[in-house]
Amino acid sequence: MNTLKKEKDAIILAHYYVRPEVQDVADYIGDSFYLSKIAASAKEKTIVFCGVGFMGESAKILSPDKTVLMPAMDADCPMAHMCDADKIKIVRDTYDNVAVVCYINSTAELKSLSDVCVTSANAKKVVENLPNKNIYFIPDENLGRYIAKQLPDKHFIFNDGFCPIHKDLTINDLRAAKQAHPEALVLAHPECTEEILENADYIGSTSEIIKYAKTSSSKSFIIATETGVFHKLQADNSDKTFYPVSDRQECPGMKLITPEK
Repeated sequence: MNTLKKEKDAIILAHYYVRPEVQDVADYIGDSFYLSKIAASAKEKTIVFCGVGFMGESAKILSPDKTVLMPAMDADCPMAHMCDADKIKIVRDTYDNVAVVCYINSTAELKSLSDVCVTSANAKKVVENLPNKNIYFIPDENLGRYIAKQLPDKHFIFNDGFCPIHKDLTINDLRAAKQAHPEALVLAHPECTEEILENADYIGSTSEIIKYAKTSSSKSFIIATETGVFHKLQADNSDKTFYPVSDRQECPGMKLITPEK
């Protein structure tokens, strides 16, 4: 593989949610925004992006002169499509002084129709500094509601969009996990539902969860996000234990990517 990379002048980028064996052969592992920045700064002219469709699009937007290859073209994120031009037009026609704030987990088309693009890590800071009173947050309602609770002076219009994996985690799942592991801290991604976030000890992006687990004095954690992140968590913390909330925390799109592809 290293010989082939050199021949093709390629670099391999992998999201935390892909299979462990794919992460093991990647040059860089991270969240979608971090990997897009790596793609833009890389000296290689070919980017092999092990992630879902919108991630490859984001990398191409930031690196228009490079070739971006997706190992699995059918690897997709349902939430990335959960808004459209008609919905955005209706909101713009209904509200004065509205900013369309687009989560990076979205298609290039949705990004192009928006005023600003944010990540789960910087959404609060970006929205807080917008001059607009009205905020249409797309496509993820759960992340939008999480940010809205922190910015009561803004008026949020929410979109009916969600990550199926995070939304599927229920409070009953979390209660059962906490009962089984009462000593464990709950670390949750803000794409989770409000009832999960209200019962979390820490809320953060994928990279923030990884950093928190590494610096925490706690030795056990319940992780409320996609299970691909466990590979990095366990690699960084050999003395700590990580538990899922349920057995339904795998993104089928991310798992389509294999070393063979």
